[in-house]
Amino acid sequence: MVEKPEHANAKLNAFPVFLRVEGRVVVVVGDGDEALAKARLLGQSAATIRIVSVKPEADLARWVRDNDAELVPAEWSTEHLANAVLVFAATGDEARDAAIVSDARRAGVAANAVDRPALCDFFTPALVNRAPVAVAIGTEGAGPVLAQMIRARIDTMLSPSLGPLAALAAAWRDAAERVLPRGAARRAFWKAFFSGAPARAVEAGDAAGAERAVSALLEAGGKAGGHVALVGAGPGSEDLITLRAHRLLMEADVIVHDALVPDAVIALGRRDAERISAGKRKGCHSKTQKEINDLLVELGRAGKRVVRLKSGDPLVFGRAGEEMAALRAAGISYEIVPGVTAAFAAAADFELPLTLRGVSSSMVFTTGHDLKGKTLPDWAQLAIDGATVAVYMGRSNAADVAGRLADAGLSPDTAVAVVENASLGHKRLFHGTLADLPLLQDRNDLIGPVMTIIGDAVAGANFDKSQPLAARIGADVVI
Repeated sequence: MVEKPEHANAKLNAFPVFLRVEGRVVVVVGDGDEALAKARLLGQSAATIRIVSVKPEADLARWVRDNDAELVPAEWSTEHLANAVLVFAATGDEARDAAIVSDARRAGVAANAVDRPALCDFFTPALVNRAPVAVAIGTEGAGPVLAQMIRARIDTMLSPSLGPLAALAAAWRDAAERVLPRGAARRAFWKAFFSGAPARAVEAGDAAGAERAVSALLEAGGKAGGHVALVGAGPGSEDLITLRAHRLLMEADVIVHDALVPDAVIALGRRDAERISAGKRKGCHSKTQKEINDLLVELGRAGKRVVRLKSGDPLVFGRAGEEMAALRAAGISYEIVPGVTAAFAAAADFELPLTLRGVSSSMVFTTGHDLKGKTLPDWAQLAIDGATVAVYMGRSNAADVAGRLADAGLSPDTAVAVVENASLGHKRLFHGTLADLPLLQDRNDLIGPVMTIIGDAVAGANFDKSQPLAARIGADVVI
């Protein structure tokens, strides 16, 4: 028999409940910041807030005026408990707080003394407010900072549109119960409601579209169509993914990911989500683009919620155009979630201003392959005129890039910054000039994705943590 750890049997000393306060009085006693903090918290509810304060400080007085609260400019008295359901003692004086709590208890009103757990009948939680949905986090007064940290994490997980979505659900509940039988069909409807087309329409601020989506979902008996989100995974570090991308990963049935997306980012998805690698690296394609397009359409037609996870931003060298065209042609709904592209992460690693007043006011995003043809691309003149050029996937043809730009008239002394594995802990930074750039081509030790930034603005970077491209150990090994 496996014994449970001792903490598994721990019991709550304070049982969490949601108390009805609409149209009822909540009293706050105090003059300063503590009273103001409780007033602001209570201001998220429909309670009538009564502030008992002889000399309210300026911020508290202003809050009372701005929020139509009741101000009682008098010393504390049990008369102020009339019709009250809760009392907060926030005077900052322990003896006064204790007296207020004692008076409230005798009147049968639950009391809280701010920052005095031993005097409290109840504790105020850290609150995630998506009215009418609320998430309350409590520590029984033991760790308010911990509660706030947990609140911040939960806040990022819940869409800002969750409240309006819940209100829409309440409006359609009766209709759903009339049309759909109890059991699996009704559960499927509500799952699709909160994660499918109605939820997406509410998040987009399309109230009419949300109503149409709910009506269509009811007509389909709760069976939802599939949906594909083309999501930017960012440059590599998992904490650079967007909040929306994280929420979609947590909801996805299937995650179709590129080879360059790190495992740590993929792991942000639901544990039971199917994971499919659709990676393409130089010289090694696990799936053709047509196979990827067909896969996304197949999953969408099967009613799956799909995240197509692409390195960086899906619209920057991500072939998203072809995938969107295939989804549109098949009638599969989709959305785009932008990500931090590698050029921005590399610039951040170098503390490099991509635009610099009086030096560079434009940017070019390109790949090394753009400079291999016989015709110089139109943007090459921009580089010569001072634009900052960000070259993706340019290590193997760095000599071609440097040579073509030099032949076009770009000075060989133009500053260059190179980053391998931008944004990650094991990134490597190198600096030099356009004349040094061909040295990259022989750097077989650079096995991670490489980003090269070229332009006069690069001279404004911080080179303290980078190595010179032209530095050598011995005769032949470039470091």
